[in-house]
Amino acid sequence: MAANEGAARSASSYGSNGMLTKKAKYGLKAMVHLAGVRPGETALVADIAASNHIPKKFLDAILGELRNAGFVHSKKGKGGGYMLARPPEDIGVGNIVRVLDGPLAPIQCASKTVYRRCDDCVDETRCAVRLVMLRAREAIAEVLDKTSLEQMRRLGASGDDVHQLVGAEA
Repeated sequence: MAANEGAARSASSYGSNGMLTKKAKYGLKAMVHLAGVRPGETALVADIAASNHIPKKFLDAILGELRNAGFVHSKKGKGGGYMLARPPEDIGVGNIVRVLDGPLAPIQCASKTVYRRCDDCVDETRCAVRLVMLRAREAIAEVLDKTSLEQMRRLGASGDDVHQLVGAEA
């Protein structure tokens, strides 16, 4: 999948407060759960929801979006449930967040996927707010786009410091 998944969201969907939504947080928790399931096996929505303290109905909708984006497969009937569509080392955390929450940038004029100039901006090349938000977007993308779902799963399992995960100096 492309790094700009979720770019199809309209510019009008901007309005978040710059934080990860519960939808994306729960989606990441569910994906980490699925990353811990043996390949070829499935996990029931009820089990994922219960072990991660996620409302089941909300999780159903989230997993539907992740299925539509090609991150998970679902099986109906006996032995049914959800499984990852690809190995967890091939799934980027940034792509999951983009599918569920849209662009990573805190404001539209800093977005690479749904850029729109601010109505009140006279000169965006000198706009201090935009320039700082561009740096913030790049920092967020640097971490999320260089972190695989498998790395995230291992991080949670080991409790290692995030600096070790992305190779940054501690």
